Amino acid sequence: MSAHRIALIEAALRAALSPTELTVRDDSHLHAGHAGAQSGRGHFHVTLTSAAFVGLTPIARHRAVYAALGDLMDTDIHALSMRLQTP
Repeated sequence: MSAHRIALIEAALRAALSPTELTVRDDSHLHAGHAGAQSGRGHFHVTLTSAAFVGLTPIARHRAVYAALGDLMDTDIHALSMRLQTP
């Protein structure tokens, strides 16, 4: 399931933000036993570089990622850490 979720996350981010660099890491195993892990959704870390972030504040960059992920935030992702950069 993890590889499938990573593929969904990557596809959504590529479509919305055209990244020049994108890495999605599943950190769910680090949170085993955590109350949020009981939902079945995962903990992920995203490193993303995109020209779409030029001129955006860090909060606006995070909002762009959340918007790109859409329903995945409700169905597949419990927690998301991000490192967002411009080229």
